[in-house]
Amino acid sequence: MSRMPARRLVASLLSLSAVCLLPSVIPAKASDVTFVIRNNHPNAVRVELYSQDRDHVWPGRGQDFYLDDGEAREMSLACEEGERICYGAWIDGDESTYWGVGPGNAESCADCCYVCEGGQTEEIVLEE
Repeated sequence: MSRMPARRLVASLLSLSAVCLLPSVIPAKASDVTFVIRNNHPNAVRVELYSQDRDHVWPGRGQDFYLDDGEAREMSLACEEGERICYGAWIDGDESTYWGVGPGNAESCADCCYVCEGGQTEEIVLEE
């Protein structure tokens, strides 16, 4: 039977203790949701989807979704299960006319947010 030197034993026990004391980190469960948006405004609109639970925007990287007048579009995104996501839409070239949380997630809204739990939203219609 081999004997572990005292220093090595103490170091091993301290390492094990440190690992046991760390809080458990459980990764967020991934999910998908599809926003269905129809532009019934006579002008083209731009749309972004904003997480309210973390610093994330879809489609991201300085881009947005573009919907011509009369166009309907499905916008699928991967999100974290239970995450609250709000849409912001505005007239192309006129950010003062908006729906939902508007450009940059700057406004508040009563009914423009959805919880990420799979599936798709009902059709969101943007009108004058």
